Amino acid sequence: MYENREEHQRVILAAADLGEYDVEASLDELAELAEAAGAEVAGRMSQRRSELDAATCIGAGRLQELREQAQFLQANLIVFDHELTASQLRNLEAALDTPVIDRTMLILDIFARRAVSSEGKLQVELAQQRYLLPRLSGVGKSLSRLGGGIGTRGPGETKLETDRRHIRRRIQTLERQLAELAGRRERRRGRRRKDGVLTAAIVGYTNVGKSTLLNALTGAQVLAKDQLFATLDPTARAVDLPDGRRVLLVDTVGLLRRLPHHLIEAFHSTLEEALDADLILNVCDVSNPDAFDQRDVTEEVLRELGVGGTPVITVCNKCDRLQGLPLIAGGDSVPVSAKTGEGLPALLEAMARALTSTQVRMKLLVPYTEGALLGELQRDGKILSEEYTGDGVLVDALVDRSVSWKAAPFMRE
Repeated sequence: MYENREEHQRVILAAADLGEYDVEASLDELAELAEAAGAEVAGRMSQRRSELDAATCIGAGRLQELREQAQFLQANLIVFDHELTASQLRNLEAALDTPVIDRTMLILDIFARRAVSSEGKLQVELAQQRYLLPRLSGVGKSLSRLGGGIGTRGPGETKLETDRRHIRRRIQTLERQLAELAGRRERRRGRRRKDGVLTAAIVGYTNVGKSTLLNALTGAQVLAKDQLFATLDPTARAVDLPDGRRVLLVDTVGLLRRLPHHLIEAFHSTLEEALDADLILNVCDVSNPDAFDQRDVTEEVLRELGVGGTPVITVCNKCDRLQGLPLIAGGDSVPVSAKTGEGLPALLEAMARALTSTQVRMKLLVPYTEGALLGELQRDGKILSEEYTGDGVLVDALVDRSVSWKAAPFMRE
């Protein structure tokens, strides 16, 4: 048993620069992740290398500098911007005399804090267990301080083989439970398709304003914070388009560059809402210098999920922060500000154009003798308004094209 206690975390960020990506930008993002997990970033360090040191990622000299920096800054946690092996975790903690976690452990901790629904919690635990299994022998010290801060929400190290068997059994249980939930969600999507419900998935990089956009378009009150991974659980709300059709908007978990593949797999059930969507809104923060890269990350993840052929609108959010707006190329681009409401009517118009309509809007005066036609209009279309007059029922309706020829003789201006 371990005592649950809150401990203020002062962290140092560390990375090896192999020239594969912009390390400083990645460390900036890692700092945001650490702050989102409730930690204070006391310092950072990077080393240019041709390859990672197999034992400790960075060289012995820089390792000693990192140890001295941690002591001087009174840091009680080191966060590496790489996914570490069990032996690297063990070697680094021994050399630094300070607990060490990696980027994935940090993200998992944030997920553990933010998951609300039972499915979200199952997804988080599955990702944690999959991460922990191959590292069980190296993460005992880091994961034994339950609730003491970032990277610590997991079981401590006890009997190694017993723990491995337990984790494998738990993974199987979690996979079975998530498969059952996925089946229910697929049946719900099937009913939506059968009922002709249009859906639009809001996807994009974390903290670009997806939940704020959902709230602005629908009047919902979904949690929206200027914080990484504020949303983990999918949320659906309806919005009416200018042509009278109703679309179900689905908010999804934010994406991140270098998001480990097993995390994408664990949250596949959340992201798969984009698979069956009739339209995808790829939200970008145009006030961010990395807007192009963030858009590309989203598109890459969608390709991995197998999303193809679905219409995409690039939503250039936070345009109120810019004087002149450089629209992001690729597909339709619509500048909006979810915060001020600027551009939202234009976005709804773009959504209406992008969604291929199987219905046509018609104003009809249907005689009372044509009750069967009224029934078809209600079953296969949508009655927007109706008024009973002396000559029949005056209706404003979205009429399925397969029925429109029957309704044509009763059209009115």
